[in-house]
Amino acid sequence: MKNVLLLKAGEAAASVRLSVGDYDRWFLQTLGLSGYRFDILHAHQGAKLPGDATGYDAVMMTGSPLSVTRLEPWMERAAALMVDAAERNIPVLGVCFGHQLLAHAYGGCVVRNPLGREIGTVQVELTPSGQADPLFQGMPSSVAVQATHEDIVPEPPEGTVVLAGNANTAVQALAFRPCSRGVQFHPEVQPDAMRALIQARAERLEAEATARGVPPGERVPRLLAGITPTPYGRQILVNFLEYFT
Repeated sequence: MKNVLLLKAGEAAASVRLSVGDYDRWFLQTLGLSGYRFDILHAHQGAKLPGDATGYDAVMMTGSPLSVTRLEPWMERAAALMVDAAERNIPVLGVCFGHQLLAHAYGGCVVRNPLGREIGTVQVELTPSGQADPLFQGMPSSVAVQATHEDIVPEPPEGTVVLAGNANTAVQALAFRPCSRGVQFHPEVQPDAMRALIQARAERLEAEATARGVPPGERVPRLLAGITPTPYGRQILVNFLEYFT
């Protein structure tokens, strides 16, 4: 049984939670509970964090509607815990917001993406380092994943290695330390959750699209039609827990 500390960094919109649950539930459902025990800490609500991650086999952090560009004290505390864990060779995986928070902690910057929000099922291309990394073991060089984010890590922090990218976001995955990884996309998100996320943001998505010259009423139907299963998402999470712990 592997003990995993899951740091919850925010909450999904109420309509999303009602239909498909919240961020932590997505991790548990996608991974399954066989062989894993999760301690979930609501870091964004100021939950008391352990002094260190000793006793855990891995630390993971969820996504969030909050932004690393507007740092709060709890974010700094969670970042310090993850960095300390990585330096103690306890595996760490940051997802979306968690990826960005790790990049900040290692000296990088986080900015609003000038190319706009990335949302829906997207392709990411593995770099040569990514193709050789255990996180992407057994995967093709181009992988379909679910994504939803406005912020990005524009440049890899010094001492880190880019593992994946695409035209919207050059830094889609990073190796921070030998056992510490970050992914900008959402390996835990299933198609039903992605559908709920798009529907919850439909009005905003349409407004963003029309501001960029897309005819009204086109973007949301196109995004919904483009949602596909992403089985490699689960494999990424399994690879992290199997190869790094």
